[in-house]
Amino acid sequence: MINSFENQIPHIYFKDVSFSYHEKKENLNFKCNLSIKKTGFWMIVGKNGSGKSTLLKLINGIIKPKNGIVNCKANIGMVFQNPDHQILMPNCRSELLLNINQNISDYQIRKKIEYVLDLVGLNGFEKRPVHTLSGGQKQRLTIACALISNKNFILLDEPTALLDPTSQLKVLKTIKNLTSDYKKPLSALWITHRYEELTYADAVAELKNGVLSGWQEPSKFQYN
Repeated sequence: MINSFENQIPHIYFKDVSFSYHEKKENLNFKCNLSIKKTGFWMIVGKNGSGKSTLLKLINGIIKPKNGIVNCKANIGMVFQNPDHQILMPNCRSELLLNINQNISDYQIRKKIEYVLDLVGLNGFEKRPVHTLSGGQKQRLTIACALISNKNFILLDEPTALLDPTSQLKVLKTIKNLTSDYKKPLSALWITHRYEELTYADAVAELKNGVLSGWQEPSKFQYN
């Protein structure tokens, strides 16, 4: 069980990590090395079947590596491609309440809800029914849920895949703003197949045939 790391810089480290499914002979992630030791907006790009979702599962501890070292010192939150698979409650407030993992007063709860909704650009949405939200608003609500539960490292698995261009941009800018706020340590690892999104990242890597490239600046990133 992961300890509380909300006041520390999140740290994700892979050393020669390999993984294979039992029904397949080849390793999906083989000798995958990864290091994130500071806050920021990190992106990994790769085509379907390259192992991106498997990489997230290894980070999150859902699956264990066949070989190698995985060291994750972070409070990890997850944002899925489809927010409807993640949101359980009928309105924004009840969904956020579900994710508060502290024994705090009603006043503190109200202030915490107001704070995270403001961070993701959903001011005044506390009583809004979930079914009235757009896809982008739902996705930002899932991000708020990660924040209200004191996550300091957010994994986002192609979070804009089902969104229209306007909503895509709003979600991208939300994460960019959150990871640029150095008052509270926060990192995000964004998995994508959209090359146009890479300009928002602080660093970019490519996952291809189970091999992860080194980190590059978005402006200097080259596809293999």
